[in-house]
Amino acid sequence: MANDKHPLNATIMSSQKYGLPALVSVFLPGVGQLIKGHFFKGFFIWIFGGLLTFFFGWTVIVPFLFWVWNIYDAYNAD
Repeated sequence: MANDKHPLNATIMSSQKYGLPALVSVFLPGVGQLIKGHFFKGFFIWIFGGLLTFFFGWTVIVPFLFWVWNIYDAYNAD
């Protein structure tokens, strides 16, 4: 019999819900959103992030800020 209310189970579920998508998004932007089931947002990040990098890659800061937002969103968005 599994006890779903056990604090350790809640911690494991929480880290899978938030930590894993954020970690994956560090290396593959947009995939963290796909893991959480936000398909439109994941594809938006791929397309818009690619366009930002193509047009504003010379600034470095614009793609970096978009990348950081992607990780933040993968961690916090439900």
